[in-house]
Amino acid sequence: MATAAAVAQPTPDASTSAAGGASAAAVFKRLHPEQYLTRFLNEGYRPDGRRIGAWRDVSVNVGSIATANGSALVRMGETTMVCGVKAEIAEPTGAAPNDGFVVPNIDLPALCSPRFKPGPPPEEAQTFSNWLNDLVVSSRTLPPSSLVIAPGKAAWVIYIDVVCINYDGNAYDAAVLAVMAALKNTRLPKATFNEETLQTTCDASETYPLPLGRIPLTCSFGIFQSTYLLPDPTAFESDLLPTTMTIALDERGHGCGVRHEGLGGISGRSGAAVLDEAWEAAAAHVGELRAILDAQG
Repeated sequence: MATAAAVAQPTPDASTSAAGGASAAAVFKRLHPEQYLTRFLNEGYRPDGRRIGAWRDVSVNVGSIATANGSALVRMGETTMVCGVKAEIAEPTGAAPNDGFVVPNIDLPALCSPRFKPGPPPEEAQTFSNWLNDLVVSSRTLPPSSLVIAPGKAAWVIYIDVVCINYDGNAYDAAVLAVMAALKNTRLPKATFNEETLQTTCDASETYPLPLGRIPLTCSFGIFQSTYLLPDPTAFESDLLPTTMTIALDERGHGCGVRHEGLGGISGRSGAAVLDEAWEAAAAHVGELRAILDAQG
């Protein structure tokens, strides 16, 4: 006759085995991250289920911040970035009386990931902000001369603020996409400078879009163990990639910049061959991203 203790004893089932397997995989991933990633790549897949050369799903929503002149929310896999564009009026500098100002910034707050701590901006955020400024300036995405209201008297200052809501790698690509979507969504009120009162008045009932130039988008890659070229790396993958590459392309597929970090490459292949492969993949993906942007109007 079975005892009560024997009757109460749980029996192993599929869910228990699955939970144990998942726990073991998590431990192996934490203790041996390179081996963990290698096992997936040897089978042709990434840990998040993508094929080796695949990109994560992307979504874009614009106009979500009512208090901004323009805004956009971008999700790239689990990475989520929100961009707000605010316009203010200031006096141009004496050195550039016919130019306005563009002030971009990317913030990676502690709330978006445990890897960032409260306090001063992390180095990664400062680096991304500098990269974004270089990209906007070199591409003339927003020509400063187009922001003047009255030469030497008044000009627009365009503040571009990007905040990471959730970080899972490749924040720069997501930030650039959010910035370009927000800039396309931005509307400025009609501004008039009065020479007698030396004041600028704005008519919010009459607005116009920003006079945009080139609209660059970026695609980033990492090289793992001198063997695999991984597009759109996640946070887990990024920590294992000593070499990264970012390619910026405009609407016509012309290069706006190539940034290479690290000295590694792919064994048995020239740097030019690796760049050609990355460029071809970036061109195809940028086309998909532009279709998403165009669908936003």
